[in-house]
Order: sequence, then structure tokens, then C-alpha cells
Amino acid sequence: MDYLSNLLNKYDLSLDDNKLQQFLDYYNLLVEWNEKINLTAITDYKEVCLKHFLDSLSLVKMFDSLEDMCKHFTGKTLCDVGTGAGFPGIPLKILLPELRVTLFDSLDKRVRFLNEVITKLKLDGIEAVHGRAEDLARTEYRASFDYSTARAVASLPVLCEYCIPFLKEGGTFIAYKSDVDSEIQNSEHALSVLGGEIVSRENFSLSDDSETIDRSIIFIKKSGVTPDTYPRKAGKPSKQPL
Repeated sequence: MDYLSNLLNKYDLSLDDNKLQQFLDYYNLLVEWNEKINLTAITDYKEVCLKHFLDSLSLVKMFDSLEDMCKHFTGKTLCDVGTGAGFPGIPLKILLPELRVTLFDSLDKRVRFLNEVITKLKLDGIEAVHGRAEDLARTEYRASFDYSTARAVASLPVLCEYCIPFLKEGGTFIAYKSDVDSEIQNSEHALSVLGGEIVSRENFSLSDDSETIDRSIIFIKKSGVTPDTYPRKAGKPSKQPL
């Protein structure tokens, strides 16, 4: 636990013992379940801390401080599209208890894992939902969130079609990416069609004693109404990006 605490402190993410214990319990469940279903190729504790936990929490880079970030998200709603093993949704929920989180994933086995994590960590105001983004965006979840997010799921034009329909007008899609210059250029048409606009971007590096990774976070505001025809039917956004 000291390793994670020291790593997070480097990025002004000072967590109390209860939250640090939740991350440790999360890690143990991740490793245990990963032997039964494919959740992540990364299982080494230090790597998980850097590449999953810290990376998920790097959203703090978009704010002046952790306190500022906490105030910003208090009472807000966020959906994590294609959450997989729960990143970034569960780390954000641990960090921001007042944020209401919905985790979407297309594989029922992963949703069962997520539900166990939610139960074991005693997290309130969070749910895991089984379904594809293309289908869920045509249910009561459409246009109902203040924030949507996705991490390591697809290219930015595809992610825009997955994530923007879930937002209320004026809401923000938070995209976690690595090298995004070409993806941003390729997203111009998708943003125009879907009613989104890039409002801010932060490039930064995350590192521990042995490794450094370059990351970017992009804020995309939903400035208009997404046409009812989007997202297109399951599979089409990834095969034929806008």
C-alpha cells in the first residue's frame, strides 16, 4: 500500500487509508478473477498501480487541484463506456464518492466481476450494466449523463459515436488517449455530425521508478443535439468510422 500511496502523492493525489485499502482490495479481486476470465494483461502490482489506477485518476491533471476536481464532480453523473475491468470508472468512484457512476460493458462475465468489486469495496451510487454502447444509447440512458468517458477502447472518431449520445446537452465526453494528434484531425467530421466540440486537452507523462508513459486527456463538449440515427447499429461505428 505504501507504493501506491507514494506514487499517487507524486501527482498530488493524497488518499486516506480507507481509499488506499479499497484500491488494494480492488487489485486482489482483479488478480483473482483474471485467472478465470480475461480482464487485463497487466497483473503485476506496480504496473497495475501505474497503468490502471494512476492512469484512471490522471483526470486530476485537468483541474487546479484535487479539491477543485472533487467540487467539480460532486452530485454529477458519469457513464464509463466499455469499462472492461472497471477503468477508469471504479478508480474515479473511489476518489470521488459523490460522483454517481454507471459502468457499461458488453460482456456479462465482466459485469459480474464489476458487481463483486462494487459489493466488496462497499461502493454506493454506482452500477454495472450489461450491454453494447450502440444499444444502450437507445434506452433511458440516452442524453442522461453529465459526463461520459472511455479508456483504451477504440479510435477517437469511434469513441465519439459511442459516448456523445449518452450526454445531456452541455455535457462532456472525457477521452483518455495516448498519441492523439492524428485522431483529433480524423474526428472533425464525427464531431460535426454528433454535435461535439473539443474544448480542452492536456498532454502529460505518468511515471514510477522504472517506466514513463505518455498520456492525453481530451474534453469534448456536447454543444448540440445528437441526431437520432446515431449511434448506428452494433458493430458499424468500429467498422465504418464517421
